[in-house]
Order: sequence, then C-alpha cells, then structure tokens
Amino acid sequence: MTSTTAADLLAQGDLRRGIAEVMNDLGPSVYGLLRTLFRKQEDLAEEAFSLFAENLCRYAGTYRREAPLKAWVYALARNAAVTVTRDGWHKRGRRLATREAERLADGVRTRSALRFERQSRVLDDLRDTLDLDEQTLLALRIDEKLPWEEVALVMTSDGIPVDSQAVRKRFERLKVRLGEEARRLGHLG
Repeated sequence: MTSTTAADLLAQGDLRRGIAEVMNDLGPSVYGLLRTLFRKQEDLAEEAFSLFAENLCRYAGTYRREAPLKAWVYALARNAAVTVTRDGWHKRGRRLATREAERLADGVRTRSALRFERQSRVLDDLRDTLDLDEQTLLALRIDEKLPWEEVALVMTSDGIPVDSQAVRKRFERLKVRLGEEARRLGHLG
C-alpha cells in the first residue's frame, strides 16, 4: 500500500482493506506474541489468534486513533490471550465469525511458522517462570520493540490506566530477576 496506512483506512471506514492491512502488517507479530505466551500450549495460541482475528473484524470500526494502531492491536491480542486462559473457554469451542478473518489468520500462521521454529530453548525455559503479564511485558518491549507509552496502553486492564514509568520499572526488575535465574541455571557466566 502506498501512503494510505491501515490506521487511515480504519479511520475512514474502509474496514475490509484496513483489516487486511492490519493482518498483513501486524498479524505476524501478534501471532508471534501469542505463540510466545503459549509456547507449550500451541492450541491455546491458535485459539487466541483466531479470537484476535475475530475481534479485529468485530471492533475495527471502533478504532478512532486515541491510541497508536499498534498498541490498539496488541491490546486486542492481550485480551484474546486473557480470554483463552479463562476456565471454560475450551468447552465453548468458538470459531471465527467470518471466512475472511479465518483466511487472513491462516495466511499469517503459514508465513510465520518458520520464524517460531528458531526460538531459543533457554529463553523458553526462562519465560516459563513468568506469569502472563510478565511474558506480555517482555514480548512487547523486547520482541515487538514498543515504546513504553504503548506498552502501558496494552497492559491497561479493566479500564484502569497503567503508568508508563511503572511499566518501565517493572520491566527493569523483571530483567534483573531473569538475569539471576539465567546465572543460577548456568546460562550466563
């Protein structure tokens, strides 16, 4: 796409093209985040990504640029991850609402598969010691390189804003803790 961005398309009401652009541009990163969060439960990563795609289609018309598009998309992904971790989710077996969303999600999964096969086992072991919010924080800042303000927007829960400085301090404490754990396991000198 030339000068028109996904955010422009969504804001202009061209939802079909906007959603396709979001999935093409950010879908692989979202899928990577969810695969990271659910490393040992690939079925949950798949469910979360499908739910993300469904919610993107459902809520695309609500995007109004109050937050950067990337933060808004990652918030949808985090909400999908939280939803699939709740008890009873697996019994409902929800499917995507539209064929187009399913097709877009499948395309991202296929293109992204090789990228995830190269993940380090050491990092996976370290990430296993973290809760979902800590894993999300780590993935958003390190893997996705989001600015602190956007990480704080994504980490907002139940409408309660999170301060970007508090997120930064939590991240620093998390880095120290992971370094200590890596040394304890003999992965660092």
